[in-house]
Amino acid sequence: MGTALRNDASTIVPLRADAAPEVTKRVAIVDGALACIAAKGLRATTVDDVARASGMSRATLYRTIPGGRDAIIQATAETEVARFFSALAVAMGAATTLEAALVSGITTSARWISDSAALTTLLEVEPWVMLRHLSFGQMDRALTLAVDFTGPFFGRWLEPEQAARAADWAVRIVTSYLVNPSDDIDLTDTDHVSSLVRQFVLPGVEALQDRSTA
Repeated sequence: MGTALRNDASTIVPLRADAAPEVTKRVAIVDGALACIAAKGLRATTVDDVARASGMSRATLYRTIPGGRDAIIQATAETEVARFFSALAVAMGAATTLEAALVSGITTSARWISDSAALTTLLEVEPWVMLRHLSFGQMDRALTLAVDFTGPFFGRWLEPEQAARAADWAVRIVTSYLVNPSDDIDLTDTDHVSSLVRQFVLPGVEALQDRSTA
């Protein structure tokens, strides 16, 4: 929220969200929408709910994100995707080995998803919202986006085609276990994921490397 000085410069008081910079307003709206979705689901969330949660008037909300409720939901989804990929980039960029990059990519993805209160509520009360995006066409586009983003991080150790294959395997592992959770594998646990990567991903990568040098 920012701060502002009174005329006598003696007291600092918080700025209202309506008076905040545009970027700050947009973030407040997105976070307000996420809080509403986490509390009551997507279908029950209204523009008035988001305005109250973000601390601004409907008029300011509409000026910041024109287009009504659908535009707000779209902006919220896009912002959360951007936040997710930003967290993924930080984690994978810090890895110093191929195995570490794979493990950090998988665990970061799983933790980010499991820590999202909004996603948890959607899966519990409105699973159809998620299932709509898990149809074959939507899923293929999501997988392609994830592979295209993560592949270059593996390029420090692999040829482009090998990096793409490794990224594809990792993304499909995350998707598979999130859609069909296992009692034995916790993708948020580094030890579990390290074992999974060593058993199912690295052997395939090594086979690709051997084939390319044969």
